[in-house]
Amino acid sequence: MPSTATDVFHQALEHLLAKDMPGFIALFADDAVMEFPFAPPGRPSRVTGRAELHDYLIDYPQTLDIRELTDVTVHETADPEVIVAEFTATGVVVATGEPYRLRYIAVLTVRAGRIAHYRDYWNPLAVQELFGEGARA
Repeated sequence: MPSTATDVFHQALEHLLAKDMPGFIALFADDAVMEFPFAPPGRPSRVTGRAELHDYLIDYPQTLDIRELTDVTVHETADPEVIVAEFTATGVVVATGEPYRLRYIAVLTVRAGRIAHYRDYWNPLAVQELFGEGARA
């Protein structure tokens, strides 16, 4: 099991690239919270608990085929449980075959080797262009 918040984040990226959503979801605490501060209307701004995260994320690879994660930078904070991560995801929108490229900033809190809180910042306008109204990133 990864030991630091940075280690957990890098393992999460490995699971995303491998399209291993069960492995990605397993990195979250049972009572984890995932927030999307810029979620467009009709999409959740908050998902709570691993079961709800599972339902929200399990089919992600059928929506987005993430093929590369680049420009990964992790900023460690004064709190060893909290990091700020920046990265770019590139791939393909599965339904249309259109290329996908989006920059993300995420704030993670990791306790006891599990993600307790994941705040995901992304551009909803770019996502809506690719997917149409109310899509997930």
